[in-house]
Amino acid sequence: MIEFVYPWAFVLIFLPILVTLFSPAYKERKSSIKVPYFARLVDVTGEKPQSGAVLLSRNNLQRLLVAFSWLCIVAAIAKPEMIGAPINQEKSARDLMIAVDLSGSMAVEDFTLPETKNETVKVNRLVAVKHVLNTFVKGREHDRLGLILFGDAPYLQAPFTDDIATWQELLNVSDIGMAGQSTAFGDAIGLAISVFEQSDTQNRVLIVLTDGNDTASKVPPVEAAKVAAAHDIKIYTIAIGDPSAIGEEKVDLEVLTEMAELTHGKSFQALNSEELLTVYAEIDKLEPQQFDSLSFRPRVSIHHYPIALFVSIYLLALFMVNIRIRLQLAKQQRALNHD
Repeated sequence: MIEFVYPWAFVLIFLPILVTLFSPAYKERKSSIKVPYFARLVDVTGEKPQSGAVLLSRNNLQRLLVAFSWLCIVAAIAKPEMIGAPINQEKSARDLMIAVDLSGSMAVEDFTLPETKNETVKVNRLVAVKHVLNTFVKGREHDRLGLILFGDAPYLQAPFTDDIATWQELLNVSDIGMAGQSTAFGDAIGLAISVFEQSDTQNRVLIVLTDGNDTASKVPPVEAAKVAAAHDIKIYTIAIGDPSAIGEEKVDLEVLTEMAELTHGKSFQALNSEELLTVYAEIDKLEPQQFDSLSFRPRVSIHHYPIALFVSIYLLALFMVNIRIRLQLAKQQRALNHD
């Protein structure tokens, strides 16, 4: 399909008519010559001698070529474009931030991973989290993922991106103690809120994974969750620590549950890798992938085609005139030679 960017340019088609109506005819003086063999020249050329003013006129072919050439020029000015078939693009409709605890308690080796078909291997909590997260994010190709790591303080490891491979690499290079030994759980939520505020996406989800009690935050986790709820951020909390432990390593399940309820999310507990995998599968069901579909039709300018056609016609006309003149000269030369 062809569309014109400036369709109003076609009013220029009538410009030659207006020029003809309101502009006087072009007049030109020409010098005449006298030849001693005028009568003979008239007989040879077959032309009828005239005197006075002569109005030059074009034949029908010339009129057609001029009209078609002007149409080509006007069509080029209107800038025709070839409209291609619709192309659909899928854009992420959700920002998914994952906050991972890197406190010292994540070094406890109480998780198992299948090493071979019939064997398992004991790993620390962070290794298990990385293993399950890498599996989880592979199926989130329509989400923009972010990563926050927290200990004594939170920091942004990966801003929102749809580059899953890079996100996984940034997760895999993280290690226990990189952010300190304590647990600044509430501050991690505050950092996530500030990152979400820089995003245009309205569907915002935060998954927070911790194995200990909040001991280092400037803002209590529940208060941070209230702020998150005001910014339409849904929080899913995952506790992987032992609730029967004491001190910093004890997981406060009541606080995690209250945070999830305040933001219309959900709280989970995972004490082994199988349960952790089940948690992420449940979140996958609760938060199915969402994406915005954008459709557009590619436009390619083809204004050069009528210009090329005009030039071709012009060159063809010159060639035909040149051939005609040569034929007439040859005819006259043969007539002179015959006499």
